[in-house]
Amino acid sequence: MSRLVYLGCFAYLVVGLGQLVIGAIMEPMVHAYGVQYGDGGQLVMHQFLGGMAGILCAPWLIGKIGKKAVLLSAIGFMTVAEFLYTLLPPWWVMLTIAPFAGVGLGMTEAVVGSFIIGASGAKANTAMSRVETFFGVGALLIPFAGAALIEAGYWKLSFGIVGALAAVTFLLWSIWWPSVLDQPAASAGGANDSGGHEAHAGAAPKLTSRSLVILAACAVFFIVYVGLEMSYIHYLPSLLVQTNGLVESSATLALSLFWGAMVIGRLVAGQIADKVGGSVYLIGTCIITAVLFILMTLFTGALPAFVLAFAVGLTMSGMFAIALVFANRATPGMTERTTSLLMACGGIGGALLPKGTGWFLDQHGPEAVRWLFAGTAALMLLVILWASLAARRSASATASVLVTMHK
Repeated sequence: MSRLVYLGCFAYLVVGLGQLVIGAIMEPMVHAYGVQYGDGGQLVMHQFLGGMAGILCAPWLIGKIGKKAVLLSAIGFMTVAEFLYTLLPPWWVMLTIAPFAGVGLGMTEAVVGSFIIGASGAKANTAMSRVETFFGVGALLIPFAGAALIEAGYWKLSFGIVGALAAVTFLLWSIWWPSVLDQPAASAGGANDSGGHEAHAGAAPKLTSRSLVILAACAVFFIVYVGLEMSYIHYLPSLLVQTNGLVESSATLALSLFWGAMVIGRLVAGQIADKVGGSVYLIGTCIITAVLFILMTLFTGALPAFVLAFAVGLTMSGMFAIALVFANRATPGMTERTTSLLMACGGIGGALLPKGTGWFLDQHGPEAVRWLFAGTAALMLLVILWASLAARRSASATASVLVTMHK
């Protein structure tokens, strides 16, 4: 089990670097290519659409060619695509490479995430938060690397760093493949607290109408959450450049504050969620996040922007992992499929919202974008309230059935 977690942490570290590298160097990249922010958003969208395709195909491919072949293929896609990015080919070629990079990044994240949740049992919140912490570490480091490389005039090497670490990840998973993943589902770490792993003998469990409502609400939550996070981190440096006149390298460091807070928050998010409950944790953090984004529309100076970036990173830090476990517990016996579906929904949000935000920034300016972020955060709060209410009704209905049976 420990080997799986360690390998998962390193894989998520590289995925964090890969998902965020475009945002870290967005400013010099759009200027070098002579394109607009909306075009930069198009590159992000292509990468996330590729990720969505990879995530959705992952469970089917695992059934066809096995876990190891799928994961190593995904890491291979990621490695090659990042090295191709480094060459700075024509813009249309960059847009063509992006979906393949997305397949590698998205499939790696989804497959490793399903491995961790499926093998962690009742400790899934803590295990996923630990692995997600390393996603945050990667996302924390890439702005520093990007800022340094921008300052030195070698910003394109940011892609090369990701490619090299992806190659190391490929070797690590090839050599130290965790044996727990080769065991039958029933013995691969014990049943989780929602009913265990994938259904035996390939039989798909039937979802109740209440579970479907919870899953639908969680799907919308992932679309909004990932879309907001990706939009914010990809355009925060640009907002600081346009509004506050910061140089590109200094503006990029705001992302380091955000991801530094993410790392700190994820170190304790799992334990907090286990104590107060996933639903309470998600509602509380969504309320605080909405308030913080509203404050961003009122306080637009450089110092408040840096402080609020740290605060938002802290409150949003555990949302992804805790929501993933929350949804899996509502749909027992479908770990790989539920994880892939929700990550695919995150891919939809991560593809469409940054594209729309880039267009919105071009058309209406930075002040309007801040209000767009605030409105999206408020929507995220409403969605998690919907999911939590549906989960509570489902739990009450189950309890009523059990009481009737005992009578």
